[in-house]
Amino acid sequence: MSPAGRPGRKHPTRPLWRAAVLLRVITLFFAAGVVFTHRGDYANTGLAWGTIGVMAAWTALTFWYYLRAGHGRLWFTIVDLAVCCALMCVSRFALTHEQLTALKVPLLPTVWVTAVVAIGAIRAGALGGAIFGLVVSAFNYGVRGYFDTDLTRDMVLLVGVGIVLGLLSENQVRAAEIAERLAQAMRAEAATAERERLARTIHDGVLQVLARVRKRGRELGGEAAELAELAGHQEVALRALVAAAPLESTSDGHADLRPRLQVLASDRYQVSVPATAVLVAECAATELTFLVREALENVDRHAGPDARAWVLLEDVGDEVVLSVRDDGVGIAAGRIAAAEQEGRLGIARSIRGRVRELGGTISLETAPGAGTEWEIRVPNKRGERGQR
Repeated sequence: MSPAGRPGRKHPTRPLWRAAVLLRVITLFFAAGVVFTHRGDYANTGLAWGTIGVMAAWTALTFWYYLRAGHGRLWFTIVDLAVCCALMCVSRFALTHEQLTALKVPLLPTVWVTAVVAIGAIRAGALGGAIFGLVVSAFNYGVRGYFDTDLTRDMVLLVGVGIVLGLLSENQVRAAEIAERLAQAMRAEAATAERERLARTIHDGVLQVLARVRKRGRELGGEAAELAELAGHQEVALRALVAAAPLESTSDGHADLRPRLQVLASDRYQVSVPATAVLVAECAATELTFLVREALENVDRHAGPDARAWVLLEDVGDEVVLSVRDDGVGIAAGRIAAAEQEGRLGIARSIRGRVRELGGTISLETAPGAGTEWEIRVPNKRGERGQR
């Protein structure tokens, strides 16, 4: 079935919706002309004109709804089908038995109901279009009360139109998705080429200078050694920045989490990420990056001057798993609870609170002298629909 449109972007089937509502308007005038032609023949002419009035009101409502939304909700489309079938049934009270059977006078809605088959096909694809066509045909048979070649021909046409329009709708959506992926791939290729050019420039210039400063400073010792240490930190950070994947966001509000974590690597922190993009909601990417940064700052402040840390990112489909482990002094039992009582809420509010807002879970394993390991699991709704 064709997916509903995403908020904030033009849905690829919008032109088809415009054509469907225009078809409904045109067929409304045709139905009104048929009633006018047979105005003196109906068993209940007032009911016939009343049906046309209801059809006009429903046409106006659906015209506004489908064009405003750019696509139809499935429940509303089903209600639309029910209204059309109900108006077909009204023909049994407005037409005589002879008109329904022998004279074969058109039902009150006539071809007006074909629009709902088109709408069902656009909204629900080929299968939905075929089902809508079968339902309308079944009511056509039921209201008439007999089977013949003409009614069967109408059924074939309705089902065929539903299938063809449904396939067209599905192809429109699929083509739009392919175009989006192609545009994203071209942006990524251009960004990668630019990063490689910058990487060559930086490697031939800045990185070599920093490496020279680090080496010479260590040889000189004293204050120069401190400058060498700072130059070494900046060299590692700059290498991590150059090696990181380009920052990208998709048109539906998702971002690759990998480059946001890769830039945190240093001579003390190692960051391991998958080779393929880990796409999460953009707000989640921001929050998770902050959490990892906060955890690494805690390593700086509390784990000891020689502690090292390792960050591991995993994408397991329906959730993203982040672990931050260090080999520092660990956390004594009851220390976190004591910090909360003292009003220092870094772990409680900054880390656990943010994970809770993302709908995830967080676990901590630590012991004095055994280091610390945080494991963060956040549900990834995009993963449930399949990575694109």
